[in-house]
Amino acid sequence: MISTDSDILGMAETWVREGRGVALATVTETWGSAPRPVGSHLVIDADGNFLGSVSGGCVEGAVVSEAIDVIGDGTARMLEFGVADETAWRVGLSCGGRIKVYVERIA
Repeated sequence: MISTDSDILGMAETWVREGRGVALATVTETWGSAPRPVGSHLVIDADGNFLGSVSGGCVEGAVVSEAIDVIGDGTARMLEFGVADETAWRVGLSCGGRIKVYVERIA
């Protein structure tokens, strides 16, 4: 689901106030054909609920999974998905693009 930045960041703030574990994923770099521009956000809670979009398709599933790990261990991660990656077809970036997504826990 794609929402405005204020919706996404507002939901992150709400979830944090509710005591949920929360991570924020942000597109930091794109190359070639990429579904979402730099600065796009996805907010994820520890139960796998999310709002926003960083790519679409299976990439978002992979980002949500990594975000749950980030919430658990507190270690931020830089994820990269692209056609040169052996996971490109599996996660849905067979379009020839590449994206980097930074995932961090927020409190």
